[in-house]
Amino acid sequence: MPDRLQEGELLAAVDIGSNSFHMVVARHVLGQLRVVDRLKEMVRLAAGLDGRGGLSAEASRRAIDCLARLGQRVRAVPPHRVRAVATNTVRQLRAPQNFLVPAQTALGHRIEVVAGREEARLIYLGVAQGHPPTRKRRLVIDIGGGSTEFIVGQGFEPIERESMQMGCVASTRRFFSKAISKRRWKDALTEVSAEFQQFSAAYKSIGWQETLGSSGTIKAIGEVLAAMKLTRGAITDSGLEQLRDRMLQADSIADIQLPGLSEERQPVIAGGVLVLEAAFRELGLTRMQVSETAMREGILHDMLGRASQRDSRDLSIDALASRYGVDRAQAARVESTALDLFDQIAEAWELDADYDRPLLGWASRVHEIGLSIAHSQHQTHGAYLLRHSDIAGFSTQEQAILAALVRNQRRGIHRGVLSDIGEPEATRCLRCTLLIRLAVMLHRSHDPQPLPKLMLRATPRGFSVEVARSWLAQHPLTRSDLDAETEHLADLGVVLEVIEN
Repeated sequence: MPDRLQEGELLAAVDIGSNSFHMVVARHVLGQLRVVDRLKEMVRLAAGLDGRGGLSAEASRRAIDCLARLGQRVRAVPPHRVRAVATNTVRQLRAPQNFLVPAQTALGHRIEVVAGREEARLIYLGVAQGHPPTRKRRLVIDIGGGSTEFIVGQGFEPIERESMQMGCVASTRRFFSKAISKRRWKDALTEVSAEFQQFSAAYKSIGWQETLGSSGTIKAIGEVLAAMKLTRGAITDSGLEQLRDRMLQADSIADIQLPGLSEERQPVIAGGVLVLEAAFRELGLTRMQVSETAMREGILHDMLGRASQRDSRDLSIDALASRYGVDRAQAARVESTALDLFDQIAEAWELDADYDRPLLGWASRVHEIGLSIAHSQHQTHGAYLLRHSDIAGFSTQEQAILAALVRNQRRGIHRGVLSDIGEPEATRCLRCTLLIRLAVMLHRSHDPQPLPKLMLRATPRGFSVEVARSWLAQHPLTRSDLDAETEHLADLGVVLEVIEN
């Protein structure tokens, strides 16, 4: 059951973007979120990427220093009421843990890395919360530092989501690092526009009635157009064309001078305008309204849903179970036993009830999805589906944990699937693996009859399970499986003791 929000509680969302870091702190008042503080710093994390998955020491230092300041602001907020989300730049790191470990230490909270389409979902949720509900379909575009997200949705639900590897920082560095000119712009626009062909036709067939833009880049473009007296803050195709022509009067990025453009935004504005012009051209846009809300508000409202029985992750797991024809009754039996075992040993094994327990439950619900592909090695097929699918609501780390639990539910335990999770989650995931293995083993016969009372205890070198002798005598296959598990875990240095009472 979700930990319900109490009146007056604080929540905080941290958006660790490729260009800027944002924090929003809100108070839960009468079922709504009331913003009480906002913090923003231009970090330009994407500027530190070296093209080989490495991050410069300078960019890392800027990020760590910023996170330490943000961490001070939320020091008194309970950990389960703070959600920090990292996006494109951290997704591109070859060894993300090298950044995440000191980053989480500085912030004082876990940092989730989300896939592009999950980032798009959170963006759409944030934008939708800032605009009155309508039956109209909306196109939402968010230009970040390293990626740009495109979402068509209606109400609070996205219909289509895309994330493209182009943003204001990345595009400026890629096309205009040496100079800016009409010829360079034309060539860059052709190259960027070609990227839209993978989804523009599908989006146009769905259609939308209004277009909204979020992120600092789009806000900055709207402010420049207003300062040029071309619009009142909206972005139009004609205004964007005049802004581009004004910008191309400069010889280099450093020479760009635009009214209403801040000094911190000036080094990356060219790439943002380029991506937006390509979007206008390829999607046939003529006008875009600028949204004041963005992904950080989406994170807050997603947290609100998690605390009020509207967790998007529950819906996603249910959808997976339906899509792959999971035996719901069997999954429920395994989940019930796995969670009962968790509750008995969580304190001794230092498991996190707010983080590990739900993941163990979700993994149990879909532990057999691989059977839709083949019975042989179904745990491997299931793990692949969980690791590589776009699963709304889940971070990449959470999907890696789900995949590891499903992969290791039977047969050999492969520690390699834990390699991209990172500590301390990897150690706790391994311990939860022992629990789901035991639950799957006890329910191998798919017998609807309830199990006898089980007693699980931690021991210095492993754990013990106490079960009725009479029940084991009536279930020789389970007795054999437990003996085999005891021998198998012994090879890994884990002692499983079966106590018959």
